[in-house]
Amino acid sequence: MARPASRLRMGYFPLPEVEARRIRQHLSFPPSDFTALDPCAGEGKALAAITDGTRGQRCGIELDANRAGEAQTRLDHVVYGDCFDVDCRVESCSLIYENPPFDVVASDDGPSQRLEALFLQRTYRWLKPGGVLVLVIPIAQLAVCGNVLSVQFKDTEIFRLIEPECMQYKQIVVLAVRRTRRERERLQEREISWWRLEYGRKSRDFAALPVLTDQAQRAYSVPEAVPIGLVHHGLPLDEIEDLLPQSPAYRQARRILFAPESRERGRPLTPLHPGHVSILACAGALDGILGEGELRHLARWQAVKTVLRLEEEDENGVTVIREKEQFSHCLNLLYADGHSAVLTNDPPPEDKAATNQESDQAVPTESPTTVGRKFRLEEIRGEERASKVRIS
Repeated sequence: MARPASRLRMGYFPLPEVEARRIRQHLSFPPSDFTALDPCAGEGKALAAITDGTRGQRCGIELDANRAGEAQTRLDHVVYGDCFDVDCRVESCSLIYENPPFDVVASDDGPSQRLEALFLQRTYRWLKPGGVLVLVIPIAQLAVCGNVLSVQFKDTEIFRLIEPECMQYKQIVVLAVRRTRRERERLQEREISWWRLEYGRKSRDFAALPVLTDQAQRAYSVPEAVPIGLVHHGLPLDEIEDLLPQSPAYRQARRILFAPESRERGRPLTPLHPGHVSILACAGALDGILGEGELRHLARWQAVKTVLRLEEEDENGVTVIREKEQFSHCLNLLYADGHSAVLTNDPPPEDKAATNQESDQAVPTESPTTVGRKFRLEEIRGEERASKVRIS
């Protein structure tokens, strides 16, 4: 998914419940109390499915107010806020299920950083030694997260997820156990380097990873733990949103930020230059319902990319092909009586045949979806003037 669409969803890509139930088969929970945490809880469905049929405290952190409300109906304790504004006692959780946002964040100190790695660096300290990490990330980010995994975790298993929603981003699940302090102190640099290289190698071969299935060859034992408390130090977003309209500064800025749409009508003082018409068309200012009577129509402009191809033969008989991308206008018309037309700069078929003989042709790479005839813009300009179309 494109980054703007991802940010509109706040990086929310929930784990399918089928995959969550498969993860459940790879975990063994204690009969007594334990603590499970999801720092990107969403609606709480994934953590609820992973801990189904167990007794213990299930906690979540969610940035979106609506999803946090949904999660409260499924989990025991949910904090509405940013995970990076929440404090949790170090080494207190039995299980951390983490499906962080798939995005990057700008940094003032250096290059942009992946949120998957930042969430892991923030939350792994909350997991007690012997606790289980369940990390869901795109496979491309395994190498980045491997810097923490190689030092802090052992008994790592990596599976690929095969549900359609997961295949789109080549998602994997990492199951691992938190090392004790003594185990971390005994680690040698060559072991850490080997694990980092291993995570980097696996991040490049999605098909080579085993598939997560319902049949678990090994069950990760989740240790016992007492209930925890999450402390949120961030701003109360709901209260700020309610109080904002009462602010005098906001009332002054609202006239600028949310100014009513201006609609100007009338004719220009002088005829528009073709360049002016092109700018208005590209900006969408000429789209709409135009004309009167039988000529009343709906107009929709769009830009179409074409490739200008030129073939030349040198003195040695070698054919050299040069291609240049360019954009041209295309106008789609739908008239009141139901017929439609497409006005474009593409030459008609007879002109194209002559152009191809000269080895200089424009090949469209993106054609609009239209119904009706196709005309040249030059041929219909006189008809447009005769139709007395009034742009309003």
